[in-house]
Amino acid sequence: MYSHTTRLLTISTFTILAAAIPMPDAGPTCGTSPIQCCDQLLPASDALASTLLGLVGVVVEDLSLPIGITCTSITGVGVGSGSACSSNVVCCDNNAHGTLISIGCIPIIIET
Repeated sequence: MYSHTTRLLTISTFTILAAAIPMPDAGPTCGTSPIQCCDQLLPASDALASTLLGLVGVVVEDLSLPIGITCTSITGVGVGSGSACSSNVVCCDNNAHGTLISIGCIPIIIET
């Protein structure tokens, strides 16, 4: 009886400790955003990026926000012609402006 209680207490303690240990941040992820290929990746403060943002009527507060220029979705990584990207592979927060401009883009690495 004593060893069963000790074992149960030990397992419970380690379970509680494992749940309380914070996990390291894995960094930014795409979530549900599509992976895209952008011809250019510029900060919002760049002249071209700010001009395009103005043309589509978007105002950004953070001038360091990465902006993707001329972006297309990459379909089926590693399969077919839609999977190749010779420029910037990114994941963007706001793709609501067609292929001209995407806002809040994070560069990602696709390992082959």
